[in-house]
Amino acid sequence: MRQDDGTQGDLFGESVPKNGSLADANGAYDSRPTPPRMRKLGKHGRIRIGTSGYSFADWIGPFYPPGTARGKMLDEYVHHFDVVEINSSYYRIPDAKMFERMEAKTPPGFEFVVKLYRGMTHEIEDDASMYEAFADSVVPLKEAGKFVGYLAQFPWKFKNEDDARGHLGFLRKQFGDDPLFVEFRHASWIERPTFDLLRELGVGYCSVDEPNLKGLVPPVVAATTDTGYVRLHGRNARNWWGKGGGDRYDYDYNEEELSEWSQKLLTLEEKVKKVYAFFNNCHAGHAARNAELMIEMLGEELGSR
Repeated sequence: MRQDDGTQGDLFGESVPKNGSLADANGAYDSRPTPPRMRKLGKHGRIRIGTSGYSFADWIGPFYPPGTARGKMLDEYVHHFDVVEINSSYYRIPDAKMFERMEAKTPPGFEFVVKLYRGMTHEIEDDASMYEAFADSVVPLKEAGKFVGYLAQFPWKFKNEDDARGHLGFLRKQFGDDPLFVEFRHASWIERPTFDLLRELGVGYCSVDEPNLKGLVPPVVAATTDTGYVRLHGRNARNWWGKGGGDRYDYDYNEEELSEWSQKLLTLEEKVKKVYAFFNNCHAGHAARNAELMIEMLGEELGSR
């Protein structure tokens, strides 16, 4: 079984590939005859679609071409999507060199969201140096104009209580004015005071799609800043709590379910300056294929741009 939160694999030792890569010998982006393009999805061109992580061994074949090396996955990914969530940072504090390599392998206009380290959201540590190191790591993305913000994904045990609300304010202070989005897993947060607090803090709410189970967050679509944020985890109710040895993110959305969310994204687009939607149903390439289908749906409905 995968670890929770859709880990994308360890990229911290990733090296720039020497052959068959979009990057040259120095790691600089070198476009192909048909280079990646930035898509303007939605009625106003403000929706961007990607996946939560990109480096998964079981995407080889279902999504990546057979034989794709892990170090070349980002090279292939950028031909399909123009934004990605980096989830490996949840397991280990990243460093600037890692993001330098990633940035160099992506075209102009590509964007990154960086998930916060587990010590900030699950184990709740207050070591100032940890936050400082994390903020320093994303400087290469900021300098390249490719940094969307941070994602703080909290576990189900993080309930709407005084200490938890205080921690939200603490996180806001640690990252200054940098964009910060929060995803809750416990339904106790879904009440008006939560959204008022997030607006007051200048923190973005992350809307989610996940199984309809007691205690989980319902698919409430809302924005508390000028940026909309959505994560689609799949609806694998049977295995969500780890029963039966299954993978909670092993879920393949059908067209009806994706069409439902395409309408929600369009509605959200009318209220904000930009919308980001990431598929986290990472098992066997479902996320990538579902994200591509969502892009096609938006294009068919509104016309490709």
